[in-house]
Amino acid sequence: MSEEFTGPPWAVDYTQDAEKYRISLPEEPREACREALFELLTARHPYRGEDVEPARSTVPRGPHVAYFDGNRGWIRFTFLPRVAEPQIVVEEIFWQ
Repeated sequence: MSEEFTGPPWAVDYTQDAEKYRISLPEEPREACREALFELLTARHPYRGEDVEPARSTVPRGPHVAYFDGNRGWIRFTFLPRVAEPQIVVEEIFWQ
């Protein structure tokens, strides 16, 4: 294992509820969610982007929200910038 900070693509993990919800989505929103997540996974820093904002302004390095499908859905996630195996943890997915 290298001690250097690795770059994208980041590893991703889902909470059980987020994974169940993602699987239950209809095909079109699931594809839009997948595309939004791909953008996060390949971004140099997942917390920066035009469709990403902090979930709570009082915790700027805490959970963030990424919007997808024309803002009809969102992904709440946390980025763990560890030296070994940085990853994105998807905590919640919502689509309406």
